[in-house]
Amino acid sequence: MTMPPPALASPGSPADEPPRPLRLPVAVALAVAAGLAVLAALPPYDLWWLAPVGVALLAAAVHRRRLRAGYGLGVLTGAALFVPLLQWTSIAGDWLPWIILGVSQSAILGLIGLAGAWTSPLVDRWRWLWPLVAGLLWTAQEALRDRAPFGGFPWGRLAFSQGDAPSLRLAAIGGAPLVTFVVAAAGGALVAVFWRRSLLAAGGFAAVAVVLMAAPAAVPLTMPSGETATIALVQGNVPRLGLDFNAQRRAVLDNHVNATRRLAADVAAGRQKKPDLVVWPENSSDIDPLRNADAAAAISGAADTIGAPILVGTLQRTDKPGDIYNVGILWNPTTGPDLAQQYAKRHPVPFAEYMPLRSIARLVSEKVDLVRNMLPGDHPGVIDTGDGGIVGDVICFEVAYDGIVRDTVDGGAQLLAVQTNNATFNEAEARQQLAMVRLRSVEHGRNGLMVSTVGVSGFVDAEGKVHDSTGFNTAAVVVRDINLGGPRTLATRSGIWPEVIVVVLTVIALAAVLPLRRRRETDSSNGEQATEER
Repeated sequence: MTMPPPALASPGSPADEPPRPLRLPVAVALAVAAGLAVLAALPPYDLWWLAPVGVALLAAAVHRRRLRAGYGLGVLTGAALFVPLLQWTSIAGDWLPWIILGVSQSAILGLIGLAGAWTSPLVDRWRWLWPLVAGLLWTAQEALRDRAPFGGFPWGRLAFSQGDAPSLRLAAIGGAPLVTFVVAAAGGALVAVFWRRSLLAAGGFAAVAVVLMAAPAAVPLTMPSGETATIALVQGNVPRLGLDFNAQRRAVLDNHVNATRRLAADVAAGRQKKPDLVVWPENSSDIDPLRNADAAAAISGAADTIGAPILVGTLQRTDKPGDIYNVGILWNPTTGPDLAQQYAKRHPVPFAEYMPLRSIARLVSEKVDLVRNMLPGDHPGVIDTGDGGIVGDVICFEVAYDGIVRDTVDGGAQLLAVQTNNATFNEAEARQQLAMVRLRSVEHGRNGLMVSTVGVSGFVDAEGKVHDSTGFNTAAVVVRDINLGGPRTLATRSGIWPEVIVVVLTVIALAAVLPLRRRRETDSSNGEQATEER
């Protein structure tokens, strides 16, 4: 979409008169286009270069608008982004929870529109600040959305759109917050090109946008340098996609057992290399093998046949009916489960794995009571598998949360593993999740993997490249040699501090606008008084 030029100062008007806002119908169109641009930048579309364009379109739409209008335009951008992006949530249930989730995320993204309107005097006075302000606002908004409400929902971050872009390499320096900041700053430079005062200034801002998006290609990456391990991923598939998955527990377990036995046969025949570790996905055994002898025997048989430990995704019951843990547990040949090497999911998903406000939620969906009460684990997923290395295990959506992944590397993880179950979603969701694995591998300088019940599964190297990826809704087994370990990246060492710095600078920038807005109101009042006197 081509934006019309802003209203420029007329001959004889003050040289420092700021441009007026765009007409409201144009601003609405730009706000919608902004959300659609960011949507197209994310998987499964992967048009990464549209991410800064989306930032620029929203910045243009809200510039010099009233605060309420700015917020409304920001919400409109959020709706155009999140409602289609999160459509896969409706596959597992009613359409109403999907819309509620999309609208709630849009309400938070709307704060960018409000803040963009608020900071208009700042970028009018110092146009060179527009890239900085855009970077701060988008990164601070993501910091909020990553944490609230109910522990946050980080889906749709700008950083997760950059899997094929040079800017992905910045994750090794400052993690997802730095990637988002630079992408949004490039968008700020683009809108400054449009809202220009001279061709020279426009050219300068255009050069800034190009440098911000292209220069990260020169960032050196930390590569794994330890021993090599052979890892096998088993994607057993399910009889039927959707919520019926939960009624197919034994069939799903048998699929993964049988696929592992077939791998063992290939190893015995010399068609495949013997793995040091086999990784099964989340919910590969929804029957608790610590309480069910048949399930335990099936898993032990698979481990004994392949002659390697299996990282099993399972649910563990408690003595209180309805309370469960979502667990990855190491199951060794001969000796069986190693209770010292297991990880319980630390961030269960609200309204999907546990139900806040259950009595109120029943008014929204009749399927509320299908959700049990998943309890959070109390320690990072650091699992010593022996020859397979020390695995940093996270489960499903946890890969979206910076701190949960970082804690595993701080705890000594040599390899990042994401166990997930996409049987209740679709391929778009799986590819969105795989994009997060790509960023995490670059961020921490570790090879990674994602293994799903139904796909997409695959390996990711420390440059963010995907290897041996599988299809969706199909059974597959992939085996790959990967390097373990390596030095800790600057992003790992700096932890949460890049994000903290951005939030502090955002608060300072927002506060710095107050005297400018007061001065503008005073000048406006004096101008009206002078007109009346004349």
